[in-house]
Amino acid sequence: MERTAGHGSCRSQGVWRTGRSEARRASHLDLTVVLDVWSRRIVGWAMATHLRTELVLDVLDMAIEQRRPNNVFHHSDQGCQYTSLAFGLRCREANVRPFMGSVGDCYDNAMCESFFATLECDLLARRRFRPQAEARMAVFHFIHGWYPHRQHSALGQLCQSIMTCSMRRKLVQELRSETVHGSGTTPIVSSP
Repeated sequence: MERTAGHGSCRSQGVWRTGRSEARRASHLDLTVVLDVWSRRIVGWAMATHLRTELVLDVLDMAIEQRRPNNVFHHSDQGCQYTSLAFGLRCREANVRPFMGSVGDCYDNAMCESFFATLECDLLARRRFRPQAEARMAVFHFIHGWYPHRQHSALGQLCQSIMTCSMRRKLVQELRSETVHGSGTTPIVSSP
């Protein structure tokens, strides 16, 4: 299901990874994210002064609202937030299939750890945030402003926005080609 070494087939929105990090320089806020494996885009995130289940539910709700998934796999660690009844029920309601990594596997969530390392290096290590609102705003601008335009080796050195647009165009062309050479039925496709 997942990509291997940046190549292979992984359908858009097929697998999400989640991760948490304590951003000490960001006024002691904990940041939780949901990352779309296919596009490397952060599709859900939230910051709080706690790691309770409400935080991961807020992140999941943002990802669901942005992506409207259909049978997406949601990979997490085995933290109590992800094993809670509230999280399981919310996943069931949204047609999200949770699964968890193995205990003690440091490579299990390398994608999210890579995002957090980039965040630390390119934003958090460069300045101190006094009020929490300042830290939240800086992280918002990083996730929605700078990070989507960052080149990713796993995406063939393309940024997320260019890659998703080019893949959408390619998919439309393939569907149109199937219509001409295939079964004769016309799929409903909106142009990118």
